[in-house]
Amino acid sequence: MRLVSFSASDGRIRPGVLRDDNSVIDLAAHGYANARAAIAAGLTVPPTGPLIAADKIRLHAPLSDPPRVFAIGLNYRDHARESGMAIPAVPVVFFKLSSAIIGPGEQIILPCNSTEPDYEAEFAFVIGKGGFRIPAASWREHVYGYTIVNDVSARDVQFATSQWSMAKSFPTFCPLGPAIVTANEIADPHQLAIALSIDGVIHQSSNTRELIFKVPELIEYLSSITPLLPGDIVSTGTPSGVGLGRTPKRWLKPGESVTITVEGLGSLTNPVRAE
Repeated sequence: MRLVSFSASDGRIRPGVLRDDNSVIDLAAHGYANARAAIAAGLTVPPTGPLIAADKIRLHAPLSDPPRVFAIGLNYRDHARESGMAIPAVPVVFFKLSSAIIGPGEQIILPCNSTEPDYEAEFAFVIGKGGFRIPAASWREHVYGYTIVNDVSARDVQFATSQWSMAKSFPTFCPLGPAIVTANEIADPHQLAIALSIDGVIHQSSNTRELIFKVPELIEYLSSITPLLPGDIVSTGTPSGVGLGRTPKRWLKPGESVTITVEGLGSLTNPVRAE
């Protein structure tokens, strides 16, 4: 099942299930106030109707109000090397503010107080059943589904301090979507191709098998410190090929369009403009 948030002619954003023909089952008609409510209820089998045709809807970020967006840094060996940093012994965790979330097709706005905006293709998972001190072996009980994140980063702001969260939380710096694909649709989240292109040119290409800390280890580590909550998003890190790691460095520019594709999850495309 592909959980989305959408609006129709009345402009009201509500949850839905995206079908293969891109029409949507309206979950508000089944009593779900928003996507977070569907996640908390553990909805993984779509109900029947009512349907809204594809040409009558606009997709938004599938989950705009997660309790938290955890992000994992340096979680691909090749990216750690290109960043000039050591391979981490424990997960490197920072946060992206939910105010940075945008959906498919929405514009990434490059802020005037940064000259080094970067792109980062990321595979993310969404917590369904919460818990504290969850053992790695129980990880499947707690994953609701999977989605795509672009961890847009202002590198000059990021490296001006030892704390990364603010540099990654400018408005529009967390493109998310287009859907949350429920876990029952993905046999192995650690065997998915991931790629990012800018105006059709591939800049990142890897596979989630290359993750240093995989989903079970991340769930165990994060929940050993803070209880995980339904709707928490964990963005698992980016592979090599980011602008920071290139020679010369390659920053995002106004007028470009960024597309991230993750096998089984679809594609997330966002145009870029200046503030």
